[in-house]
Amino acid sequence: MDFSELTIKKMKISDYDALIKLWNEAGLPYRPKGRDRKEKITKELENPNAIFLVAVFREEIIGSIFGTHDGRKGWINRLAISPPHRKLGLAQKMIEEVEKKLTELGIEIIACMIEDWNNSSMKLFEKVGYIRHPDIFYFTKRYNPDV
Repeated sequence: MDFSELTIKKMKISDYDALIKLWNEAGLPYRPKGRDRKEKITKELENPNAIFLVAVFREEIIGSIFGTHDGRKGWINRLAISPPHRKLGLAQKMIEEVEKKLTELGIEIIACMIEDWNNSSMKLFEKVGYIRHPDIFYFTKRYNPDV
């Protein structure tokens, strides 16, 4: 991929439909009645602790990544690359961009959660220096199954 034609930019709500198309193409779960509804993402885009980026290549959104933080720890979420643009270094480039923005905010720990079936994401994050912690268990409390 010619990265000179690629732009990684802050997501705008006008990118929403293209983002959902990307998530569907990439096989990323989409919850339109919960956390992924347009109104919810609009509100999150206004949050100063959120870093929502999209990769644009020839006017098409081909990648997304969301970074958030609580002032102490940063999180990477919703990394998606369109299938024709995988294995070209774009995912790593997007991770680096979120890491850069989080460290500029003083965040010194960055984490991500990856579902056990997603081997390619696990390999990617290990490749870029993340350490798997098999002794940590993830718990959630959901007030709505769509979130």
